[in-house]
Amino acid sequence: MNADYYLENPTFLVAVDCIIFGFKDKELHILLTRRPMEPLKGEWSLMGGFVEDNESLNEAAEKVLFRYTQQKGVYMEQVKAYGEINRDIGGRVISVAFYALVRLEEFDTSLAAKYDARWVNIRELPPLVFDHNQMVNDALTLLRYKVSMQPIIFHFFDKKFTLPALQDLYEAIYQMPIDKRNFRKKIVSMNILDKQEEKDKSSSKRGAYYYVFNKKKYEAFLREGKRFSL
Repeated sequence: MNADYYLENPTFLVAVDCIIFGFKDKELHILLTRRPMEPLKGEWSLMGGFVEDNESLNEAAEKVLFRYTQQKGVYMEQVKAYGEINRDIGGRVISVAFYALVRLEEFDTSLAAKYDARWVNIRELPPLVFDHNQMVNDALTLLRYKVSMQPIIFHFFDKKFTLPALQDLYEAIYQMPIDKRNFRKKIVSMNILDKQEEKDKSSSKRGAYYYVFNKKKYEAFLREGKRFSL
């Protein structure tokens, strides 16, 4: 193929935008920032940036995630590409959105001041620039599907968690109550969690036992022909 073929066709920018989910105070939150440049300077925005010549899409997203969270190995997944002609009033830009699950126990709060960022409750989401609200809606839809079929929800926690906290997180993601008895019976029956000796007594004198997700037990669970379903 003639190399001029590429030169004869239009070029435009490619960006990544990250929907960064975190869990605190029994609610699902998203990390937002004030847009630092025109157009729409000062408006609420997702974290993002352009893909550089020497980067893959995943590498560009990982760069953005590390910049705003200072965490490596963050669980992330591509949502979809957004390519409406006039989606970015600054120019012709195609953006690929990723969602990420952040452990708030490890989040560096000093980053909020540095980047004028803050965690916003998913129920109180403000108007965002461009098509970022649509990205959030699409990411939340995908997250709800994935947490019902795969054990990715444990990436929200720093290893250990209580069953009440796990149920709170599911309810925050689905934005609806879940029957306590059925939820606990189902998650325990899969035998993919290890019960710890330690209890969390921050919310009651009786306390709640901590659990840890056991990846080896989960792999054995799959080999038996079973599937994760909540």
